Amino acid sequence: MFGLAGATAAVSLAFGFLLGADPLRALAIGFYLCGSFLIAIGFLLGNRGPARMRGDSSGLPFAPRRVRWATKEEHEEAINSSAVFVVLGFLLIILGVLTDTKHQLF
Repeated sequence: MFGLAGATAAVSLAFGFLLGADPLRALAIGFYLCGSFLIAIGFLLGNRGPARMRGDSSGLPFAPRRVRWATKEEHEEAINSSAVFVVLGFLLIILGVLTDTKHQLF
């Protein structure tokens, strides 16, 4: 979490400096964007269907595709990784709310 927040902060501050923006506002927008992206990725990972590509498929666009059903472990991994991405996204959005100077909480 700290590495992700640190990397987001560094990139946000760099863009904010280049654009001449307030550093706290740049941090808030960076946390909002990164958090929203992680929530979207988590949503997409959690909504994968039960079919998976077989390892021996050719990958050509018009070739017949061979699919298999996902194992129980693959389902659990998809749900767990989805939950991690969504939680990290919400935490980054909360960091954005706490650092945002444009809107006061109380």
